Amino acid sequence: MTEENKKLLLIDFSDRVPYGVKVKVPCLQEDIDFTLNSVDKEGFTVIKKANGSKFEFEVSNTIEIFPYLRTMSSMTEEEKEEYCNLQDKLLYSSRYPVTDAYELFDWLNAHHFDYRNLAERRLAIAVTEENNPYKE
Repeated sequence: MTEENKKLLLIDFSDRVPYGVKVKVPCLQEDIDFTLNSVDKEGFTVIKKANGSKFEFEVSNTIEIFPYLRTMSSMTEEEKEEYCNLQDKLLYSSRYPVTDAYELFDWLNAHHFDYRNLAERRLAIAVTEENNPYKE
């Protein structure tokens, strides 16, 4: 993985930690999805909860880790309306919209959208109907 891609993932993952992004860590277990728990310059901590137990692993930033993210085109009509309303609120509020733009990214992160096109760069796994770790 290039240094540029490592930096991109570090930035992206740091923003997604509070939202329970699911990740695949092939070197740990190919068929288990983990939740990203923390991020620092050295790597990541991922957790898996099963049968009332919590398993935590530290992963070096040299190890491949792939978040499960939704494509922007998978946004539902309801989500599009919610996102557009948030954009309008920020654009037309008395506050300065540029300083509040983080709210848009928080919303995208909370809904696990791939607004950085990581899947196209083969740095993320696109969520599909058949491959959706967020389904309950």
